[in-house]
Amino acid sequence: MGLFVNPDNRAFQVALNSEIYIDKTGLLNYTNKVINTLQGYICNSRPRRFGKSITANMLAAYYSRGCDSTDMFSKYEIAKSNDFKKHMNKYDVIHFDTQWCLEPAGGPQGVVSYITKTVLEELRACYGEILPESISSLPAALAYINEATERKFVIIIDEWDILIRDEANNSKVQQEYIDFLRGLFKGIAPTKYIALAYMTGILPIKKLKTQSALNNFYEFTMLDADRLAPYIGFTEEEVAVLCKKYGRDYDKVKHWYDGYVLEDYQVYNPRAVVSLMLNGKYKSYWSDTGSYETILPLINKDFDGLKTAIIEMLSGADVKVNTRMFQNDTVSFANKDDVLTYLIHLGYLGYDQNTQSAFVPNEEIRIELKDAVESTKWNELLTFQQESEELLNATLDMDEELVAAKIEKIHEDYTSAIQYNNENSLSSVLTVAYLSAMLYYFKPIREFPSGRGFVDFVFIPKTEYINDYPAMIIELKWDKSREAAIEQIKNKHYPSAIENYTGDILLVGINYDKKTKEHQCVIEKYEK
Repeated sequence: MGLFVNPDNRAFQVALNSEIYIDKTGLLNYTNKVINTLQGYICNSRPRRFGKSITANMLAAYYSRGCDSTDMFSKYEIAKSNDFKKHMNKYDVIHFDTQWCLEPAGGPQGVVSYITKTVLEELRACYGEILPESISSLPAALAYINEATERKFVIIIDEWDILIRDEANNSKVQQEYIDFLRGLFKGIAPTKYIALAYMTGILPIKKLKTQSALNNFYEFTMLDADRLAPYIGFTEEEVAVLCKKYGRDYDKVKHWYDGYVLEDYQVYNPRAVVSLMLNGKYKSYWSDTGSYETILPLINKDFDGLKTAIIEMLSGADVKVNTRMFQNDTVSFANKDDVLTYLIHLGYLGYDQNTQSAFVPNEEIRIELKDAVESTKWNELLTFQQESEELLNATLDMDEELVAAKIEKIHEDYTSAIQYNNENSLSSVLTVAYLSAMLYYFKPIREFPSGRGFVDFVFIPKTEYINDYPAMIIELKWDKSREAAIEQIKNKHYPSAIENYTGDILLVGINYDKKTKEHQCVIEKYEK
């Protein structure tokens, strides 16, 4: 057992000792399936607070020769597999956290040499009789051991991207690190000495031009989690079990911490869910382990459409984003799409792979992003906030003419001439128009199934405001009439969408006349 080579299982035991541990050992079924294959090169990137290190420690505990983990894993999901013991504790494991290495290495410039020196010393302790002193290269040492013993290695790297993120302007350090990883993982020799490679961090592997620097790795990201989706964060089923155990309101937990869409899974932030279960406070736990100051330079970049996109998403809208050209670093930003893609990887935005759209996933993140934006004092945001506050007050006062006039003004100010008469633009305008509602309401629900159709917009007030603010059901019409909008709400029983809601409900019908560019509004109280 060493610091990096063949570690024991104590790090993972700490996670198992915790009051809340969600079983993610099912991931080992996948790694056991791809071990000793070309698919056994995995880069699994995810935001902070999403269990990266716990997963890395689990893999080390399972595969390392430096321990016996049979009892440790025997009561978890992996124990049901026929291959449970086939690979357990059968491999020489090299496991290191690149971020941890920064301090003992004396800074980023010494990281590669520190890792190489430390691992070589520990390998010599294991294989001193067959590993010549003349070998000073880690890849060469692994190849030499493999040739002599036919043993293969499992290599696990936590926070693999720290030098890509934090040393963005230090090209020498970055190039040395990328060359080190390439030497370790690419070529004929690594296919002989590597059984499994697993890297985890926030960013996917850096691109060189349009290709990955390590193009033999299979990547699982917040953009495309593929079969690893249920092992990134907590799933709805897992959170529901915790809510029942700790007596938490599942719907409220969902509003606050749900929203990341990975394949067919709704995924929750594990750190936030665990914190809520243990102390019972619904709040943002995001800033407890990080600061929005990280993203301030990003959202202030002078890219066409960036500020508008962020305001739209803060209001509850989805925004199309091209994620393909992002270079997976923190300096090569060419446009707003690159910034939004990075925010997705950081966890400040969710991503819908089917619609290729970004969005603010939940209330926790909306608070953090709102604080970041407000600290910038954007004129665009200040203007929208004022107009939106007046619109919300007019709606609550049931002032139909003023609501119509406010929406018309925002429509004119917000939408380009090309898009003005686009039906989708009206929905986007309405989302932005009610920006101020975010203070009192949860994220608006669009196209919500109910009764005999889909509600265009549903606004549900936060629990603390339920006695002061009504829920709002809003139906939009295009070249018809405001009366048609309100009748559709009634005839298709849209209020049934929130049948368990006990507070007041306003029904709002809005029509837009394409020829006259006039907006009309009718507002009624719903009589239950």
